Amino acid sequence: MEELFMTALDYFKEISKIPRGSGNEKAISDYMVKFAEGLGLRVKQDNANNVYIYKAATTGYENCPTVILQGHLDMVCEKDQNTNFDFETQGLDLIIEGDWIRAKGTTLGADNGIAIAYQMAILADNLIKHGPIECLMTTEEETGMGGVSNLHPEYLKGKILLNMDTDIEGEFLVSCAGGIRTKITMPIEYKPIENLVTYEIHIHDLTGGHSGAEIHHERANANVIAGYILSVMENKYDVNLISINGGNKDNVITRECTFEVAIPLTFECDFETNFEAMTEPCKNMYKLQDPNMKIEYKKIEKHQIISNTKLFINLIRLLPNGIQRMNHEIEGLVETSSNIGVVKTNENNIEVSISIRSSTHYGKMELASKIQRLANVLGLCCKVSGDYPGWEYKSNSKIREIAIEVYKKMYHKEPEIKAIHAGLECGFLAQKLPATDIIAFGPTVRDIHSPNERASISSMERVYNYVKKLLEEIINY
Repeated sequence: MEELFMTALDYFKEISKIPRGSGNEKAISDYMVKFAEGLGLRVKQDNANNVYIYKAATTGYENCPTVILQGHLDMVCEKDQNTNFDFETQGLDLIIEGDWIRAKGTTLGADNGIAIAYQMAILADNLIKHGPIECLMTTEEETGMGGVSNLHPEYLKGKILLNMDTDIEGEFLVSCAGGIRTKITMPIEYKPIENLVTYEIHIHDLTGGHSGAEIHHERANANVIAGYILSVMENKYDVNLISINGGNKDNVITRECTFEVAIPLTFECDFETNFEAMTEPCKNMYKLQDPNMKIEYKKIEKHQIISNTKLFINLIRLLPNGIQRMNHEIEGLVETSSNIGVVKTNENNIEVSISIRSSTHYGKMELASKIQRLANVLGLCCKVSGDYPGWEYKSNSKIREIAIEVYKKMYHKEPEIKAIHAGLECGFLAQKLPATDIIAFGPTVRDIHSPNERASISSMERVYNYVKKLLEEIINY
């Protein structure tokens, strides 16, 4: 590998030592400010902890259009069930296995730490040929795009923007979905247990993944599976819910759900005898997507049950989840989807959080409206938040033309031009910087938003070299 690329890889290792989960970016943001100052570069930091770093053009490239290099500082914090790890205080434990880099028992943060490492390496390298550069490092991308939504457009003059937040080498993204979040709150009341036996049911080892980029795989959602099991138990055993908790992020396909139930003592033998048969349909339905799915039970001692169990079962069974509509112009593109990402039992209520995505404003708002109406019919409170715009396809894009030509020269093949069913910051960037010509790309990263996340080191190297060449060729823009 080239020495300069190793610097980029080393920068990724360095920032992986700093906790940078969404909402916890102050330390990494301050680190970037000091990094820029150490290089003698002009830098700004706004109230959202977004960082703006400015590097002058190299000799002969002064008249090139200014390029914005963009990535986000935060990462999704997910860990394996048996991993003892504190994302608030600990750095990642990185492991290299052949061509792949991963983290031990946790997400890697390649989404989007690689883009930050690329920016750092480019800022530090004075041998690269390029026009004026503005590095934009944003925050809270994974939890509603809080950083980019509070962007200061007056801090940026660039007319070309290279977003490096994609995960398949050789794919150029030219459009993305917008999204919105809904949270339904169901008040709960308890009553004492009488003549009931209580169990904990644990659904785990599902594949999970990104609720946008991987929703088309139609993987199982543990919260939905829990709803199915509760529905079956309601019909057979007059089930009562005690608690239910599944998922930590609404933009992650839920991998685990644990719920506690009580059924009449007279059904104890039947339940334990037929549990496998009751849950087998779920495993069969998802045997290809979720081959490691496990559904297990154990007896527990509890003393109260939720009195309005039926209301919760109605809610979880009626909420839309997964693909809602396919796009009829772009083959294979999901147009609208929802993900029941989090179900959480609090002292006085159960909260259900749903992430909605759509490549059309109508599709996004229509699905949110349906969820609100369902909540209203059930007498529940539904709050809507985190609305963010999509990035519409532009038929004419000079940067896309140059990016394709550079790719063909370097790779000797055509790149794939795609739209994605995921919320990129490009939606906000296109809204706030309407005259900017945008394209998105990145190296190969697998299983983002899950503890299996891993990045190809050779792909990281190739894409880094591609970015350098693209910056050089923008002189022809």
